[in-house]
Amino acid sequence: MAQNNPVKKIIPSRLETGFQQFLYKHVGKHIPAWMTPNQMTLIGALGGVFAILCTLLTHLSPYFFAGTIAGLAVHLVADDLDGYIARNRQLSSKAGAYFDLITDVMFSTFLLLALGLSPYANMEIMAFAAPVYGIVNVTAMNYIIYFNEFRFPRLGPIEAHLTYAAVAVLSMVLGGRSLFSVLGLDIMIADLILVIGLVPMYYEMFRLQIQLFCRLKESER
Repeated sequence: MAQNNPVKKIIPSRLETGFQQFLYKHVGKHIPAWMTPNQMTLIGALGGVFAILCTLLTHLSPYFFAGTIAGLAVHLVADDLDGYIARNRQLSSKAGAYFDLITDVMFSTFLLLALGLSPYANMEIMAFAAPVYGIVNVTAMNYIIYFNEFRFPRLGPIEAHLTYAAVAVLSMVLGGRSLFSVLGLDIMIADLILVIGLVPMYYEMFRLQIQLFCRLKESER
């Protein structure tokens, strides 16, 4: 079911914008005519499931992180191309937008939990990281519902995927070696990278929520 008023995408990240433009120009034209946005979203979801399973298998060998990186790449590319298909073939739908966002939430949440269950990170830290992407996406859903805008945080999907990839690469290189201890926790490289990334992401999470609340209050006057 097509939408009469396409959702306006607002992407402050230049890296995200540049990556999308590259994909649209060099990959978009090769997408088969029969493929729908939901099919592309499903491919991304399967890539995410593969990344999660490989992360869980790092109990057997750290080199399963190579599969994590491959799954991340599939998820990231498909996550950008499903919107391209929807817009260019007039196949945008509310159901498709919901499917896209909810698969992103589940992917990020379960990937972080899988990392917390691995020997390369602490679940205590992953517990603080897991909700952030979900809350940001729920806020994005409300922007779509109330203002027909899809607002990305300043650190968007590509920055998140690159962070996860950096965690995977450095965990393969350094293993589960403790860097230092804090409050009885042995901090590993995955913990350190994600804590550093959490600071701006928590800021973006609250910024978008406060901005949405203020706009809703303003619209009620």
